[in-house]
Amino acid sequence: METLISRVKGILLEPRSTWKELDSEFIKPGELWGKYIIPLAAVGAIARAVGMLLFGKPIAFTSLTNPASLTTAVVGGIVAFVVSLLSIFALSKVASLLAPGFGGQKNDVQGLKVVGYAYTAALLGGVFTLIPALSLVFIIFSLYSLVLLYIGLPIIMKVPKDRAMGYTAVVIIVAIVIFLIGLAVVSA
Repeated sequence: METLISRVKGILLEPRSTWKELDSEFIKPGELWGKYIIPLAAVGAIARAVGMLLFGKPIAFTSLTNPASLTTAVVGGIVAFVVSLLSIFALSKVASLLAPGFGGQKNDVQGLKVVGYAYTAALLGGVFTLIPALSLVFIIFSLYSLVLLYIGLPIIMKVPKDRAMGYTAVVIIVAIVIFLIGLAVVSA
């Protein structure tokens, strides 16, 4: 737990030095999923479920809500959890597949590492879905995840500086598309 908290603080508050530290760190994908990504994704999913139960299901792009049953709240939390994990998995594969085209290395573990850690802000921002009126704060945290991705991609995926901007732009565009699809699924 202490490692999780210190890693979250590092990636959010000191991203440049933390990305350099992460670049040389060996981690198995199962360990990254089990000790970092899944616990953080669960926090937002639980907050969403509790928020739906207490305040109702948010109506898209408004501060209004509809009453939600226990079943609806639990299903909403599960869907948010699964969509978060699938989004991270899909974007990590895209980051790995695109890297060689920009002079970087194709490495699925490094792709998972950069996307999993970059999603830290978005996953923690899920806490704000507890109160539907604060859902906009979740969007702001998600945007900060794009900044973290921008900083980390060239370092972790070994893309040369002269090609890093193009690579990062393409991956961020894919990330936005995945985010919007995920948001639509969770909102439905």
